[in-house]
Amino acid sequence: MSNTMDPYTDDGWRQLNAAVIGGGIGGLCAAIALRRAGHDVTVYERNDFVGEVGASISCAANGTRWLHEWDVDVSKGDPVVLKKLINRDWKTGEPVSVYDLDDYEERWGYVYNMFHRQYMHRMLKDCALDTNGLGRPISLCVNHNCTSIDLDSGVVSFEDGHKARHDLIVGADGIGSAVRKIIGLNTAKQPAPSSCLHANVNTEEAIKHGFVDYSLDSALEYWGGQEGKWDKIVLSPCNGGKLLSYYCFFPREKGDYANQTWGGEDRPIEELLAPYPELDAHVKNHLAIGIEIRPWRLWIHDPYPFIAKGPVCLLGDAGHPMMPHQSQGACMAIEDAAALGILFSSKYFNGDVKTTLSMYQEVRLPRATRVQTASAKAAYNINERIGFSSNTDMPNYNVEDEKAKLTIEEMNACARPLP
Repeated sequence: MSNTMDPYTDDGWRQLNAAVIGGGIGGLCAAIALRRAGHDVTVYERNDFVGEVGASISCAANGTRWLHEWDVDVSKGDPVVLKKLINRDWKTGEPVSVYDLDDYEERWGYVYNMFHRQYMHRMLKDCALDTNGLGRPISLCVNHNCTSIDLDSGVVSFEDGHKARHDLIVGADGIGSAVRKIIGLNTAKQPAPSSCLHANVNTEEAIKHGFVDYSLDSALEYWGGQEGKWDKIVLSPCNGGKLLSYYCFFPREKGDYANQTWGGEDRPIEELLAPYPELDAHVKNHLAIGIEIRPWRLWIHDPYPFIAKGPVCLLGDAGHPMMPHQSQGACMAIEDAAALGILFSSKYFNGDVKTTLSMYQEVRLPRATRVQTASAKAAYNINERIGFSSNTDMPNYNVEDEKAKLTIEEMNACARPLP
């Protein structure tokens, strides 16, 4: 049976020549979704993927659902299936608030995966390029830095002089998006009140030193975040528990990385430990053997008034960059991609790209903006974080507005399989 669709149908659907600017997690998801919808897709990545850093990626049910819908081989990503969210006391490490995920798959239809970024990226790239499966394999062009887009003709120009015309152009080029500026978005941003250093710890190395084996918890674990302070440690297990990914937050006045790049040289261990003289000794032992210590620049962006213009739309961080404190950045990009796949499918697409992108904006912008706002709140109050926001019986529970808080029910309502 053919894995391609007819270029035209009687109801107006037509096969598009689509471009995705940016070959990261969100860009590859968009490419897969559009491929599955029957379109020809070319992904243009400004780099060559060499030197990709090894941070973790959180993929809750509202993201995992679409990986399965697209027939992505999730096992290639070697994820950890999360069983708990644990908030620990800053000094003692004792659990303060625990949200159990044992019935998560039963409630929402899909598990909560935690991936290593590089493994997830390779998993998605393999799916997008696979000669098997619905739709034509994508074309992938690396070292293609987009410099301009003609919004009338759909011609995309690149730094090396290459030009290509496309019917649909998806800007998935991250927080520093060139496509965002091309369509006229130059909104304000400001450095976040907190800074972050990321570090990886090999579980095997921690066990050799006699340290606590946090991989056994299969949990997202947090130290701090309960006192209205910026100090917080977040532990994300990935690679089947073989790697522990740590995000270490502290007030910006203790270290400002606003002008640092993610792919720079490793920072010294001493710099990682310096902000935390009173931190729980068990987790501090882990940080002391950390590797790949890199600064993560944190910026607060005002919500954007639009994410589509002409034949162009924005996806993921290009369209709604958010703080990481709801662990929903990747899921929002996956949801964006899913929306594009549905709207441009033979069931819904009538051949009019601009009208369809206006629908995409109407569907995606309010939801992403809500998560963006909730992520900023959870930066200094862990109770605002999805999951913990349901632990209303905890003695230290407190949120800004009970009616406005983000809940796991709201986030995962769209994760349930269609009847």
